[in-house]
Amino acid sequence: MKKNYTLLCCVLLCSFLFSSNVTLLAQDSTSSTPNGDKQYVEQAFWNTRVLNGHSLETTPKGQLDFRIQHRLGRLDGGFNELFGLDQASIRLGLDYGVLNWLMVGVGRSTMDKYYNGFIKAKILRQSKGKKNMPISLEAVADMGIASGKFADPSRKNYFSSRCYYTYQLLIGGYYWNRLAVQLAPTMVHRNLVATTEDHNDVYSLGVAARVRLSNVVALTGEYYYVFPNQIKSQINGSDVTNTFSAGVEIYTGNHTFQIFITNSVGSNEKQFITENTEKWFKKGIHIGFNFMRLFSVANY
Repeated sequence: MKKNYTLLCCVLLCSFLFSSNVTLLAQDSTSSTPNGDKQYVEQAFWNTRVLNGHSLETTPKGQLDFRIQHRLGRLDGGFNELFGLDQASIRLGLDYGVLNWLMVGVGRSTMDKYYNGFIKAKILRQSKGKKNMPISLEAVADMGIASGKFADPSRKNYFSSRCYYTYQLLIGGYYWNRLAVQLAPTMVHRNLVATTEDHNDVYSLGVAARVRLSNVVALTGEYYYVFPNQIKSQINGSDVTNTFSAGVEIYTGNHTFQIFITNSVGSNEKQFITENTEKWFKKGIHIGFNFMRLFSVANY
């Protein structure tokens, strides 16, 4: 099944790179209010995700965003494992722009057989002109269900033990027509934890940046710091560690493609914040790529 997913991703990637009817439209832009006294700064990031976590952007109103988030196995597997391709993890998702400031999304990951749905809303929009707002502010609420087998099926297990919740604020903006920056204070709530010393609520801080190199290419990086003494238990004999990812983003209007290196296999907050045990300097490096395609489904 994973090989079929990989084949599908390769086909979509080729379509993305060689489609003759795609115009390169990756201009960062502003939009004005009707009276012209305020200009909203748009496309601080070219996508609604930085790499793993959410970005300041929302899916445009009436647009459907189909996305594939792919994480390969360890690079140190070498040619025998095709540098991680044989252990790939994938998430398929659909995001929809309800309004220009409100979006919803659903997805399913192979890791933990994890289903999630979220809502994301803009509270403040960065603007310039007579009415200046130096930052954008957004809120994200996510609920996920790990539908895989329970770790200990012999005990009495509850459906609520499968549930995870994420609450996040996104704060940042786009500056000097080149640099996007973002802070993401985040809380992940876990209904079930391994011991009484483990916190149900795990707090972390995400830091992200994107540097535009041209109208279609940008460098993007992201780091999530988990505050100490919240997760005491090891996972498969290893301590939970912070996630860092960095890579290249290519944008052509309706398509976005990201390729990067990361120390996280999971692509949901529950996975890359509270369960990541891979370490950059201990051969825990993975190749990841995200593919996004926008479709217009409603003209209103």
